[in-house]
Amino acid sequence: MLYWALMFFVIALLAAGLGFGGIAGAAAGIAKILFFVFLVLFVVSLLGGLVRRPVV
Repeated sequence: MLYWALMFFVIALLAAGLGFGGIAGAAAGIAKILFFVFLVLFVVSLLGGLVRRPVV
């Protein structure tokens, strides 16, 4: 998921550099959404790992 967020960010940068404002804005929005979804899943995964770990 982080890979796709970075790819959309690169697309947004390229589009902005070439003057395609609408495409750049859409790609940046998608990248932002994917990044926050990645963060949520990452935190849930970390918390799930802490809960499952047996205490010795």
